[in-house]
Amino acid sequence: MEGAGHTIVNVEMVETEKNFTEEEEKHGTETKRQHFNRLDSLEKEASKVSGMASATKAASLATVMQLAFQSIGVVYGDIGTSPLYVFASTFSDRQPTPDDIIGALSLIIYSLTLFPLIKYVFIVLWANDNGDGGTFAMYSLICRHSKVSAIPNRQTADEMDLSAYKLKIPDKHLKRAHMIKEAMERSSWAKTSLLFVALLGTCMVIGDGILTPCISVLSAIEGVKKIDTSLNKDVIVMISVAILVVLFSIQRFGTDKVGYTFAPAVLIWYMFIGVVGMYNFTRHDSTVIKAFNPVYIFRYFNESPKEAWVSLGGVVLCMTGTEAMFADLGHFSVRSIQIAFSGLVYPCLLCAYIGQAAYLSKFPDHVSDAFYKSTPESVYWPMFVIAVLASVIASQAMISATFAIVKQSMALGCFPRVRIIHTSHKHEGQVYIPEINFLLMVACVMVTASFKETTKIGNAYGIAVVAVMLVTSSLLILIMLMIWQTNLLLIALFALVFVSFELFYFSSVLYKFTKGGYLPLSFAAALFFVMYVWHYVQTKRYAYEVEQKVSTHYLTRLGSDLGISRVPGVGLLYTELTHGVPAIFSHFLTNLPAIHSVLVFVSVKYLPVNKVPLDERFLLRRVGPKEYKMYRCIARYGYRDRRIGHEEFENLLMENLKSFIRIENWESRQDDETVEPSIEGSELGSEGKEEDEEIRFLDSSRRSGVVYMLGHSEVRASKDSYLLKRIVVNYVYDFLRRNFRQGFVDLQIPNKNLLQVGMNYYI
Repeated sequence: MEGAGHTIVNVEMVETEKNFTEEEEKHGTETKRQHFNRLDSLEKEASKVSGMASATKAASLATVMQLAFQSIGVVYGDIGTSPLYVFASTFSDRQPTPDDIIGALSLIIYSLTLFPLIKYVFIVLWANDNGDGGTFAMYSLICRHSKVSAIPNRQTADEMDLSAYKLKIPDKHLKRAHMIKEAMERSSWAKTSLLFVALLGTCMVIGDGILTPCISVLSAIEGVKKIDTSLNKDVIVMISVAILVVLFSIQRFGTDKVGYTFAPAVLIWYMFIGVVGMYNFTRHDSTVIKAFNPVYIFRYFNESPKEAWVSLGGVVLCMTGTEAMFADLGHFSVRSIQIAFSGLVYPCLLCAYIGQAAYLSKFPDHVSDAFYKSTPESVYWPMFVIAVLASVIASQAMISATFAIVKQSMALGCFPRVRIIHTSHKHEGQVYIPEINFLLMVACVMVTASFKETTKIGNAYGIAVVAVMLVTSSLLILIMLMIWQTNLLLIALFALVFVSFELFYFSSVLYKFTKGGYLPLSFAAALFFVMYVWHYVQTKRYAYEVEQKVSTHYLTRLGSDLGISRVPGVGLLYTELTHGVPAIFSHFLTNLPAIHSVLVFVSVKYLPVNKVPLDERFLLRRVGPKEYKMYRCIARYGYRDRRIGHEEFENLLMENLKSFIRIENWESRQDDETVEPSIEGSELGSEGKEEDEEIRFLDSSRRSGVVYMLGHSEVRASKDSYLLKRIVVNYVYDFLRRNFRQGFVDLQIPNKNLLQVGMNYYI
């Protein structure tokens, strides 16, 4: 369920919420005391919990090998299809000399070694959030170790008693880590910048998801020219577009059916390119093996510095799909990803590039179609078929990653509501989003039809690849400083080796900005604008709710001068606030001067964690005097948790509410130590009877019906707002809100159970 799960709050804003009822304050204080009493033991157990998580991931060797095999079909399709177009993109504007080919091959070898192998496989994969990878997972990891979150629904109350996610900094005495942590917590600029970087990485990955199907399918289909060399580009583009339409049409079946089924096809693809590469190496020019000597990189740049620098935009494409290893980590394990890449993917890719270089040293004029030209005649058509399958699977991996990223962004309140369909019972992270799927398909078809050549798309692709790498490096350095507490010399070495080279690559791909490089930046800018507008307005909207919430004395007047009657049933009033009485409540009573016999203020909060344990889903407390039968429920979800239907939610809520009543009465009896033994038994019996009566009253109220009460809010800019703010709020945000899904649709509430009252928010 999502409900009111789309607002933003800073820690400072939470601290201003002081005017909640005495009953809430008392219970909140007790909860906080229990919370802080547990911190010491939790911190001592942090390393033990981490070790247990690692042991769970390790499992048996057979399980790891099975996961490694499955990862081939889901993770490595993108990077595996890079040999289709790398040399063509590297030398797109000239015919290379033998020395150029050796220099480019040396760059490819060391790029694959430094970034996918060393950086991602052996370093970045460990910066996961309880097994989940990707930009948001790194952001989540940072937010759990410091109060720097600027995403929606982040409140102090949300974290209470959330045992699996209170892993604090292991060593409090490391001054550097604490200084960084405290400095970031004090700086609103640091919080905003951190969210900015996370959103930027997210937008670039989505841009990658648009370009991967285009370049992979188009480069694979170019092999059809073997039938007739006179085939023009338009025919190849039409075939590619048809395959793309089919590819997006089958997305509704999910990653399980589309991706896992084709793991054998990707395995065969890697075996093919590896064997063909070794064949070309032994047949044409075995001296290209000298490219393992990095001296040839320096010679390459020394001979023609500018041309070598420009060619980096093509070399970087050998690393496309590297981010997928990290983004799809949640479906597998660190060890399985490491085994699959180190044992199969890396050596096969090296063989493929070395073989192509050996062929091009004899036939440099074939560089524009190096892959298919270097394929032996006897295996040409089997290779073509497998190449098409591999390109489809490569596209599938990035499309699925895009769906998962959009879901995370939406759950954390950084993206408008869209319909999410879970396609797997085994993996909750595997989802299908029809609206996003359609937009991706339209974008891919337009890019393929307009660019028509892989070299032009490659110019755009490189920017997306390197930008995501830079974002990952930035977040990883912060994790090293604040969480891993790595030696400063090692961090400096990491920045010197990886970040400096990534910036060098980035300068090269930006050089081709006018030749297609503007495309991913345009996509990212449009997505970032949508996310920022949604984030900004929701932040202001929450601030307005805090400011306009009802006085605490309002509750004490409900049964007297307000003349409010109680009707049988359970009312679930959704609100963004976790303390105090929301203004929408008084607005309801103004229009309908009656409330249900049981009223629950429900706040649905998405936390920057991947999953929240089911037994820790709800935080419950009373609102107002006990006889009012009014409660507050904070329902907490992680960004990978599955939303449940209203009936299941009702069942869970009622069961937890009954448990809360029993625990509350038990604690009350335990605290009453001053009661004399002669009357203690009678009091215990009275309290037990009171507890049973309240639970029976809950059951009878539910049988009378459950009604969901939502505020249908219109957000408008205040009259004194400047022009840009009025445009953003009154037109852009309003357009997004009206054209995306409404809150009650996400809650899956039948119309007969829904009660909405309109209210204007002026921000």
